[in-house]
Amino acid sequence: MNRFQHDTVVPETQAQPSSDGIDRRNFLGCMAWAGTGLLWTMTGGVPTSRLLAQAAKAGAGAVKNEDFSFVQISDSHIGFNKGANPDVTGTLQLAINKINTVPAGMKAPDFMIHTGDITQNSKASEFDTASQVIKSAKVSEVFYVPGEHDFSLDDGALYKQHYGKGTLGSGWYSYDYKGVHFIGLNNCVQVDALGNLGAEQLAWLKADLARLGSSTPIVVFAHIPLWMVYEKWGWGTSDGAQALALLKRFGSVTVLNGHIHQVVQKVEGNVAFHTAMATAFPQPAPGSAPNPGPMAVPPGKLKSVLGVTNVKLVRGRSHLAVVDHTLAEGA
Repeated sequence: MNRFQHDTVVPETQAQPSSDGIDRRNFLGCMAWAGTGLLWTMTGGVPTSRLLAQAAKAGAGAVKNEDFSFVQISDSHIGFNKGANPDVTGTLQLAINKINTVPAGMKAPDFMIHTGDITQNSKASEFDTASQVIKSAKVSEVFYVPGEHDFSLDDGALYKQHYGKGTLGSGWYSYDYKGVHFIGLNNCVQVDALGNLGAEQLAWLKADLARLGSSTPIVVFAHIPLWMVYEKWGWGTSDGAQALALLKRFGSVTVLNGHIHQVVQKVEGNVAFHTAMATAFPQPAPGSAPNPGPMAVPPGKLKSVLGVTNVKLVRGRSHLAVVDHTLAEGA
């Protein structure tokens, strides 16, 4: 297994796909700005959900059957110091503390995924601070993909120095873990407007998937959403549809992203899409402000819009279960 990390947040409501995959009337209902954790169970690529409290009452029997779990975090933006959150290092540490707090009877996550924008300005000191905090996570490995803040200012030189060893091209790679195939992509090389994968990375992805049977569970993680969340703000990947077409033959596909600093979820065919909360600051819901960017929230509310996500595979069931946590939970 390679070195990289993961942490994710999952929305409380679900948009039903229309001809373009988005129900305009219900789209904003996908935004989860606070609190209640959800347990997502993946069956054949389609998730169903229960409130975390309800799932806890269901008993600990499923815990004994766990094969493995991992956690996703995203958008730490170490180096950011504006009013929306003047202490992003502190909230990243809170996220790591939450990951390290394992309830009785539960198993600690095997590894972690970080879906990009680790830093604000691609500075060496920012990467060093992020690494110092993240290394306190009680996981065996951390897997990374870059965000545009990690990559665009120096063509990813410092990112690749810190986190890109053993990756291909501009930082893509894959690995297998206990029967699940994980794919880390870089769609931040061209971010004038939308994210972009590029022909070389798509060709590699095609070859990487060709050797796998269609029953192999797939987890894809990248920074910018692969599906078109909100084109006007560049919240999507211009050639993401080409990547998703390569995944259609697989029965269970989960796509994890960051970038938009809020939870949005949808299911389209065999693919479940989840974007994660940030550990740094929220952004406005699509179209609710003139532009995207750091969004200040009332005093005392910041931790309710930041969070992490735990993902579990249950042996013998081919299920992926995803539990969302805000930083306010248990505080």
